[in-house]
Amino acid sequence: MTYLLDANVFIQAKNLQYGFDFCPAFWDWLDERAASLRVASIEKVLDEIKAGGDDLTTWASERAAMFIAPDASVLTSMQAVSQWATTDRYDAAAVNTFLQVADYYLVAHAHAHGLAVVTHEIPDNSMKRIKIPNACIALGIKCMTPYEMLRVERARFVLGGA
Repeated sequence: MTYLLDANVFIQAKNLQYGFDFCPAFWDWLDERAASLRVASIEKVLDEIKAGGDDLTTWASERAAMFIAPDASVLTSMQAVSQWATTDRYDAAAVNTFLQVADYYLVAHAHAHGLAVVTHEIPDNSMKRIKIPNACIALGIKCMTPYEMLRVERARFVLGGA
């Protein structure tokens, strides 16, 4: 399975569970999986990360190949995702916001290439915001948390000897 990571996976990892200073193994694992094309993200997510102007910006910028550009099949899937968003019960403001942010492109890319989306977002029944998991469920796209991905992939971050 190939995983497509949402910006919040990188941002929360840096800020919380897997800080660069105390859990470099997580970042090494991402590098390893990206090199084998098992983990990726999209250019729009890279743009969101770059807006932070911090250590994560530097890390991601040095790995631009991990953040892939849309191709023709993504453009076709964008139409399907857009049609779903506009014909569901969401508020017009929610639809407009969704169609302007990386989430829309992330879902379309996953839809086009049969990839699993990895995000910290959880489904929500609110009509005021379109959440990635709701879009994935509606469009038949696999969606999971980073922890589920790490467990499926049997990631191990083991402390070395003293």
